[in-house]
Amino acid sequence: MARRRLGFWQRFAVWLVKPVMTLWTRRTWRGQEHLGGDGGVIIVANHISHADPLVSAHFIYDSGRWPQYLGKASVFRVPVVGWIVRRCRQIPVERGSVDAVRSLDALVAALDQGGAVVIYPEGTTTRQPELWPMKAKTGAARLALATGAPVVPVVMWGPERIFDPRTSRVNLRPRIPVTVVAGDPIDLGRWADAPPTRATLEEMTDTIMLRLRDMLAEIRGGTPPPLWERPAGSSVRHEQQGDLA
Repeated sequence: MARRRLGFWQRFAVWLVKPVMTLWTRRTWRGQEHLGGDGGVIIVANHISHADPLVSAHFIYDSGRWPQYLGKASVFRVPVVGWIVRRCRQIPVERGSVDAVRSLDALVAALDQGGAVVIYPEGTTTRQPELWPMKAKTGAARLALATGAPVVPVVMWGPERIFDPRTSRVNLRPRIPVTVVAGDPIDLGRWADAPPTRATLEEMTDTIMLRLRDMLAEIRGGTPPPLWERPAGSSVRHEQQGDLA
């Protein structure tokens, strides 16, 4: 990423946040080469802590990309704050059926301009007690189907030590270990020409979340639970339980 492309407020955000994260975390980073290039990319990540955006933004920025996150539209209407967030090229997400289409248009435009759009498919921090991935929404799949942009998985383990959503405790000690790994783009080619039906979007979302789950298992260890239970006979359910994983 050519630093000259960044505007004043983007540079200010880097100046403000990066030194803090450099001191606050002890980083193990792998797979940053998967985020290289100038074309649009959809980054899908697991969501274990409110500290995730800080950690992942540091990782993505040092990979040579400018991360563009989705934020509640109400934040963009706050005086001064909303103005700065827009100048940092973040993307508002509207609620409601009509406004949701507008948000999708904004995401498509960002990808067309070569943006690195970051999506937490779960929509919120996971409610799994051990912080494994849970059932996700279909927004990332819908965006991938609409644009054909590569979908790159990024998993994190360690941000929960900075802020644990289960206890709401913040840890301010320096050099907290965090691991962030990016993987090869997820192969969603089988759905390239499929209509955006509910079944198609759910199948794509299953594939995305299973990849995130399995990558997370590699860096944190342990045996992940199924993302969720499906009716008997479902091939996806079998895959979640390990038959095809």
